Amino acid sequence: MEDGVARPAAAFSVPTVALSSFLFDPLRRWLDQLPPRPDAVALAELAGRHPIGGPNGKPIRFVPPQADGLAYECRVWETGEVETRPGNWHDFFNGLVWLTFPRTKRAIIAAHVAAMQPAGAARGSTRDALTHFDECGIAVLSSRPELLELLRGFEWKKLFVDRRADVRVAMRFVIVGHATYEALRAPFRGLTAKAVLLEVGEAWLRQPRARQLAAVDALLAAKLAGGRYKLPRDFQPLPLLGIPGVTPDSEDPAYYDDTWQFRPGRGATKKAA
Repeated sequence: MEDGVARPAAAFSVPTVALSSFLFDPLRRWLDQLPPRPDAVALAELAGRHPIGGPNGKPIRFVPPQADGLAYECRVWETGEVETRPGNWHDFFNGLVWLTFPRTKRAIIAAHVAAMQPAGAARGSTRDALTHFDECGIAVLSSRPELLELLRGFEWKKLFVDRRADVRVAMRFVIVGHATYEALRAPFRGLTAKAVLLEVGEAWLRQPRARQLAAVDALLAAKLAGGRYKLPRDFQPLPLLGIPGVTPDSEDPAYYDDTWQFRPGRGATKKAA
């Protein structure tokens, strides 16, 4: 804002979000052990040193793409193999999310397989919803329910301007979607995640990161396994570039006047996540 005049949305820059950004903190443990590029071999070796179980009891292994026509979810379910293209950021982040949130990933795969029954059933809205979260999911946690209500109500300026200090203290944003991590390397205006909103106690916010991530993993897995999310719209939209600290432009209250990016909501059909 200059001389009290709000700048139009076009005057704001599109940020570059480096892997050092706090948004990548859930993956930090693994990123610090890997080359600064999508290395499928290094990822597979990392999984060998830190084994996790797959949804059907078999260990998760990251393998090159296979040519047998078996669906991605079915392969993971039956063999524990996660197809991973070499040199591919999308698949690389998918692997890191598997290592970070294995319960959530198992719940997603199990729900996909269940939704495929009977065998050959047409893909429906439940699988679409699962894919949306798998690709673009984020957990938003807060010890102050009124902040979550502002997010549910698409009250972006009230949340990110009027209550900005409270957001920094009492909210946490934990990205789960691997496509979102990929997109954050070169974010664009309107980049939006699909959120599950979770109320937590103040003591939870003071836990070490590793405990928080394990708790998020358990909470999301339980939510997804419960069948609550049957449509993509059952998740709460969250414009990621509005989160305080993601882009310096958001320090200007006029940034949130961009109603194309910060939309007013879904009216009477809004659902709580």
